[in-house]
Amino acid sequence: MAFRNLAMTSVISPPQSTEVFYPSSDGEPLAETSVHIDAIINAVVALRQYLSGQQAIVLADQFLYYAQGYPKLRVAPDVMVIFDVTPGPRDNYKTWEEGQVPVVIFEMTSAGTKDQDQTLKRTLYEQLEVQEYWLFDPRGEWIPEKLRGYRLRNERYEPITDSRSQPLQLRLQVEEQLIGFYREDTGEKLPTPNELVQALQREIAARQQMEQELEQERQRAEQEHQRAEQERQRAEQAESQVAQLQERLRALGIDPDS
Repeated sequence: MAFRNLAMTSVISPPQSTEVFYPSSDGEPLAETSVHIDAIINAVVALRQYLSGQQAIVLADQFLYYAQGYPKLRVAPDVMVIFDVTPGPRDNYKTWEEGQVPVVIFEMTSAGTKDQDQTLKRTLYEQLEVQEYWLFDPRGEWIPEKLRGYRLRNERYEPITDSRSQPLQLRLQVEEQLIGFYREDTGEKLPTPNELVQALQREIAARQQMEQELEQERQRAEQEHQRAEQERQRAEQAESQVAQLQERLRALGIDPDS
């Protein structure tokens, strides 16, 4: 069984004879349906944007190893948030190397993963002292309200009744088949991937419009410069013609200035 009492594994000495290999993939798909994949991507993108610049990482469907020397003792949460670690990509996550366990874990659950999500994983995350564990059932197959959370208190999980994530300082809200994340300090919603794309498209369109206006202004300035240059050349030609006429008059004994 891949899920094992953490207290037991923490006292087992890792093998010393050979180097231990910790795989980063088992070849399994990210999720069982596109609905679940969309829910995972939405959560990862929103939370990464929200935590950008902080000492935190958000990982999706990557192996979490929790017992040094025992690569079979692992789990791959759909989404996990870890604080007080150096930002950046990981092939996998080893608790003994990083010095931190996930603070919040999300599992995008279904009827097929129900038993594992609410028993084995819940017990493991409780033993690992993951502060919050959220189950999101985007299809409502076994969770009528779709979103269900647990918070660690006195080393045991208790139901979250206010849809708030204390470690993240976010309010969670079911929005059809996605989780909507709202900042507690401002009430602002964290943008979804589609909203980020739309915002980027608007920014690109605005930049292109600005560039077009600048180019039009440059062209107008260039035309004004050309007109001014033409006027200058005509003035010089007129002055040259006047000077030539004056020379001819003087040659005829006529003073052009009298």
